[in-house]
Amino acid sequence: MTPLTETLALIAALGIAAQWLGWRLKIPTIVLLVAFGILIGPVFGLIRPSEALGPAFPSLISLGVAVILFEGGLSLRWHELKQTATGVKRLVTVGVVLSLGLGTLAAHWIGALSWPVALVFAAIAVVTGPTVILPLLRQARLRRRPASFLKWEGIVNDPTGALLAVLLYEYFVSPGAPDISHTLVELALGLLSAGLLGGVGGWLLGRAYLAGQVPEYLKGPVALGAALAAFGLANLVMEEAGLVAATALGVVLGNMGLPSIEEVRRFKESVAMLLVAGLFLLLTADLDPDILLALDWHSALLILAMLFLVRPLTIGLATIGAGMSWQERLLIGWIAPRGIVAAAVAGVLGPGLAARGYADGDLLLPLVFTLILTTVLLHGFSLGWLARKLDLSASPRQGLLISGANPWSTGLAQALHSYKVPVLITDRAWHRLRRARHAGLPVYFGELLSEHAETELELSDYGSLLAISSNDAYNSLVCAQYTPSFDRWHVFQLAAEPSHASRKPGSGTRGRTFVDGEIQYEDLQRGWYRGWTFQATSITKEFGITQLLEVLPEGALPVLIISKDAGVRLLAADEEIKVEPGHRILWFGTKLERLKTNEDVPKGQEGEPERLPDTSQ
Repeated sequence: MTPLTETLALIAALGIAAQWLGWRLKIPTIVLLVAFGILIGPVFGLIRPSEALGPAFPSLISLGVAVILFEGGLSLRWHELKQTATGVKRLVTVGVVLSLGLGTLAAHWIGALSWPVALVFAAIAVVTGPTVILPLLRQARLRRRPASFLKWEGIVNDPTGALLAVLLYEYFVSPGAPDISHTLVELALGLLSAGLLGGVGGWLLGRAYLAGQVPEYLKGPVALGAALAAFGLANLVMEEAGLVAATALGVVLGNMGLPSIEEVRRFKESVAMLLVAGLFLLLTADLDPDILLALDWHSALLILAMLFLVRPLTIGLATIGAGMSWQERLLIGWIAPRGIVAAAVAGVLGPGLAARGYADGDLLLPLVFTLILTTVLLHGFSLGWLARKLDLSASPRQGLLISGANPWSTGLAQALHSYKVPVLITDRAWHRLRRARHAGLPVYFGELLSEHAETELELSDYGSLLAISSNDAYNSLVCAQYTPSFDRWHVFQLAAEPSHASRKPGSGTRGRTFVDGEIQYEDLQRGWYRGWTFQATSITKEFGITQLLEVLPEGALPVLIISKDAGVRLLAADEEIKVEPGHRILWFGTKLERLKTNEDVPKGQEGEPERLPDTSQ
């Protein structure tokens, strides 16, 4: 193999390994990527990406960042701004100006940098990279509002900060130093032209999708090609403007309501995940240890000032009167990890400033890399902890989302509610939710497949989905749509009727079969009207699942397991029941002669049988 082949193979393998280990060990993936990159580069010297890739190295980095920003743009939804519009606007406008101003003052007065280098450094520090913040948000599981603030800020400010840094650089290195107003006009025109190019390109691509001009299997690749084309064309107009164009294309395309946009999003998410891992490994592996030795105590104080002075002041001042809670302002005032774009821009502009007579230009790259490493480590490890302390983190996903209100599912929801298990029952018909509403259960009235449900439902409390309406095809649609949110192991529906088995959707579009492959919707409702109830039995070392199954009434169905911490695990038809002592088995059947370990659902939770309402979907 050539050195280039070996480098790319090693990067790909380590990138996937870091992603998997981060998930498995529940630690920030970015931290592992930085550690792996430093080990294979500066520590052991296994690879030197800039030498293996040659002049193509910075271009590949830029293309990778463009794809990541395009994927980030696809994930931005206008409806998220209903609750966060004012805060987001402040972060991407006033926040940028304050960050630039305060960062420049800190870099000059604390970091002892000349004014030109201080300004360029502050512009680069505006960038709170989505290459870092998006993986952190995925892992930390913040509530929707604070996550939305951080996501919008990172994706919008990333290209803005890069473009601002390039324009300031050109202002300082151009002969005759043009008027500052000229630079500001150039910045505005660059943002506007790149935004229009990307926006119009996204709209035209969306219209082509709607008109059937692009086959389904090509929609993902065509979108990727369009993003790279927009990036290249915008860069011809102004350097780094391509990042704005790629982001704008993603935002417009993602908000056109395209029928197949979720498939495009998932394709791009997989590509972006690989690129984030690869780019971080490439950049950290290429880090020269000698550049860090150029830093002195002024540099250390500057990094501390950026973390504990500039960022908190920027957010505190920018969000006054923005309708954000003090907890949200405190969290966002601390969390601002810098990523790949900052490193790539600093790697180009730093040497350029030094070559044109700014002696401290050589400090730009080590300062930015130190800021990146510091924020990645500190913010990566502290985001989840701080969010929990401020009550901004989503609760553990232990609850159950039920699609389809009927007497049986409402009885199940009542039983879970009595054990403090988070449960939400949803239906499109108001009358079918009557019993649940009267019992004081949380309900959602509306179409679970709609964009309104996607906007309004906070799914972070729920770890499993049970689709149990009378319409098997509808249940399959619900399971298919919510599989990305819950993963395939945690979406369930009843087995299809035997007479429809040959016409049922394939296993790839259905949820897992709930409880038993022979149990049908009518069987559960029939049992309910015969007086069957939900009962819970505690499992002990002496009385396990085997003993329970031996004494259960004929036809009784074990439904789910309730853990000690009020989490639920639905039972599937294709797996053996495994339960630990201290957990409860919730089962459905006739009243059982009371066992020492048996527990009735608390009084008033079972309800009396009532006339079967219309449950057709």
